[in-house]
Amino acid sequence: MSKSVRVIEVKGRRIGGDRLQICVPLVAKTEAELLKEASSIAALKPDLVEWRVDFLEVVESIPDVLDILLQLRNRLLEYPIIFTCRTHLEGGYRSIDENIRLQLIKKAIKSGRIDMVDIELISGEKVIQDIIDTARLNHVYVILSNHDFQKTPPINTMVERLKKAQDLGADIAKIAVMPNSMEDVLNLLYATNSMKEQYAHIPIITMAMSGKGLITRIGGGIFGSAVTFGAGKAASAPGQIAKEELETAIEILYKNL
Repeated sequence: MSKSVRVIEVKGRRIGGDRLQICVPLVAKTEAELLKEASSIAALKPDLVEWRVDFLEVVESIPDVLDILLQLRNRLLEYPIIFTCRTHLEGGYRSIDENIRLQLIKKAIKSGRIDMVDIELISGEKVIQDIIDTARLNHVYVILSNHDFQKTPPINTMVERLKKAQDLGADIAKIAVMPNSMEDVLNLLYATNSMKEQYAHIPIITMAMSGKGLITRIGGGIFGSAVTFGAGKAASAPGQIAKEELETAIEILYKNL
């Protein structure tokens, strides 16, 4: 990536550095399943772990979630944890009361048990600023994300959304889109490269979802994406493949550049 891009360093991982980072999502619905899923992470050896809290059945019970988070942290001491309670409007697994969701996100940030938090760009500037301010005080990095599960916006729109996330104070800007043609896939990669070459001073994460977009999960790093997502026990979004397969494909690609 461009030398002007800030590298985010967490537990020895360099997000925005020379190597594409692989993140594995945890998507279990119960505490027992989640902790079992977390215990299997050691065998996968990802760079990052994302807890998709919106999959959890007791997600609206903040004390329960924080207790589970402590157990998760203790099992994953070596791994940076991204805390993501995705809004239903942008692909969240279940509909969650918005006030509870935002309270949960802030309490997770203050808990000292997470390294990064993902909040959606559609949340609005007031909410985003509140989350960023809370994160800064607690040494948590903020990913500002945008998801379109229906289509791929025009190139300039994708670039503008990444720029907006950056301008609002994100540590990492993320966009995920649904391609309806291979031209859409090329447009996502073009937007990624344009952002990296012309505007980015923070790491960016980009991907096209579904089978059509798989190439962006494997080769997105060449165009400027800093992180890709590979499934552990289950995928958290359309088009994710198993972490081992993803890693193999990335290794083949990079050693032949």
